[in-house]
Order: sequence, then C-alpha cells, then structure tokens
Amino acid sequence: MTVIILTACPPGLRGHLTQWLFEISAGVYVGHVSTRVRDRLWTRVIDMAGAGRALMVFQVRGEQRLSFLAHDHHWIPVDVDGVTLMRRPADPMVNPAASGGWSKAAKRRRFGRRGRPA
Repeated sequence: MTVIILTACPPGLRGHLTQWLFEISAGVYVGHVSTRVRDRLWTRVIDMAGAGRALMVFQVRGEQRLSFLAHDHHWIPVDVDGVTLMRRPADPMVNPAASGGWSKAAKRRRFGRRGRPA
C-alpha cells in the first residue's frame, strides 16, 4: 500500500495522482501500485510540487515494514539503527528572563534594597 500526502500543491498534480490512487481526503492519496509506478509517481510529485510539500509512506520488506520519503517537509526521515524515524525540528529555547527583563527578586539581589527608609 502507498500513501501520498500533499500540502499546498498545484491542482494538476492532484489530478495526475487520481489516475493511479484514491483520494480519501483532501491531499491524501492511497492505493496499491507496483514499485516502478510508485517511483515514477514520486518523481512526478517532486517535479510538479512547486512550492508545496509532499510525504510518501510505502511498504517495504524489513522489521518496520514501511518507509518514508519527504519533499520540502519540515520533518525529515532519519535511519536510526535500521529503524526509520521522523525527525522534527527542535523548538528554539526561549529564555524567560531575557524576554521580560530582570525579575524583582533578581534586581534586589543585584542592586540591594535602595530607597528603603532606615
């Protein structure tokens, strides 16, 4: 079984895929095709995708029994000890002290308690 997921791709590509696969939801195509047809479909997807993104999942022999291909996608398939995992980009670390400035407690520690009557 082959699954192709398209995001923001031109209508011509979507029409081309419906010749070979069933569209079960907007941008999601499913079907059984041979390896040769699957490879040619993926080449066509890459050629016609333009600014869009594409992801393909298909059956292979092996322990996991499936494989992934991605085109202009944020998540990238990575092989880890024979198992394919999807690596997503890390969120940038946000320092809360940098965004809001110094806390009142940090100001007191640094500058002391000035202005307080004795």
